[in-house]
Amino acid sequence: MSTPLDLSAPTPLRSGWHDSWRGWLQRLYASEKLYRWSLANPFTRRVTRRRTRQLFDLMAGFVHSQVLLACVRLGLFDALRDQPATVAALAQRTGVPEAELQRLLLSAVTLGLLEHRSGGRLGLGPLGVPLTTHPAIAQMVEHNQLLYQDLSDPLAFLRQDRQGDMAGYWPYAHGGLAAVQAPGANEQVGRYSDLMAESQGFMVHEILSSYFFDEHRCVLDVGAGKGRFVTELARHAPHLRLQMFDLPPVLERARERVAQAGLSERISLHPGSFIDDPLPTGADLITLVRVLHDHPDAVVRNILHKAHAALPPGGVLLVAEPMAQDADAPAQHQADAYFHFYLMAMGAGRLRTAQEIRALLREAGFTAIEQVPNAMPIHGQLVLGRKCLP
Repeated sequence: MSTPLDLSAPTPLRSGWHDSWRGWLQRLYASEKLYRWSLANPFTRRVTRRRTRQLFDLMAGFVHSQVLLACVRLGLFDALRDQPATVAALAQRTGVPEAELQRLLLSAVTLGLLEHRSGGRLGLGPLGVPLTTHPAIAQMVEHNQLLYQDLSDPLAFLRQDRQGDMAGYWPYAHGGLAAVQAPGANEQVGRYSDLMAESQGFMVHEILSSYFFDEHRCVLDVGAGKGRFVTELARHAPHLRLQMFDLPPVLERARERVAQAGLSERISLHPGSFIDDPLPTGADLITLVRVLHDHPDAVVRNILHKAHAALPPGGVLLVAEPMAQDADAPAQHQADAYFHFYLMAMGAGRLRTAQEIRALLREAGFTAIEQVPNAMPIHGQLVLGRKCLP
């Protein structure tokens, strides 16, 4: 049995007329007569077709993910990076029978991963190109197979039988420092540290392109991992001194990265646990990059209070991570469903809205809390708060 997870605070919605309106729309959508009329009407046909495709995509989503996984494992994106190839050439390269491989390739074409080229060849499609330029995407595609295995029986998963492959992959979410210091844990620490570093690139770009560091002189990154964010921040803002705080086995791996980047003089390493230890002082900006959503509310409150205590008056805390859509926000495509289940499979944290993050910051004593706009919210959002002046 897994540890019970936190519940998100209910978001107050608009007044009763909003429920009445939504109820009326629900009844309208259920009308078979309206469905037939919408298909016959050229002005509404497009909307009905789009919703039908969306519903079909929900049903076919697992197949789509396995098409992507098969393409990654067969190395098709790398094989087609420099020039298109025929089905026969790709079959010879991959060892997959030509007829079966053709089904996979045609499926990848419909998903935008590949596209038809002249002479019966296939080349990279618009969604396939990023997999050749960002290796972290392919790594996450492979990593997600753990999640799919845990979700093979979704009802058992939801009934708290969640101690599966994903929970075992992230030991710190359950056992903290003791888990990563256990015999045989070194290889596991290396594996998830590497994945975190590689997959952090998009979030790092959102931070560096959205927040100005000119007012700061020293930055402490809590849960710093192997130092992907800190080393890139050091190059982005040469005036900064930087501190990294994470579990000792993790920082041992970060030390090599910092040294290779020639940043040992500017970056200091501070081993410890943000659950058990106080945070180091001296920084006027503390960053939490993809940290809070890995942990339950009690741990998050503890981290935020420690951050407030470690900052000088006027200091800033910046939280950057994927955040859920507010319940009263206009419906839009988001990654909420993925992150809700991914974090549930980890067995400890949860996806919070920006509104919930702001409330937790306020509770910890921060003021002047605001959300920093960024270009690609699907990768993560940014919320900051200040420690008020005396």
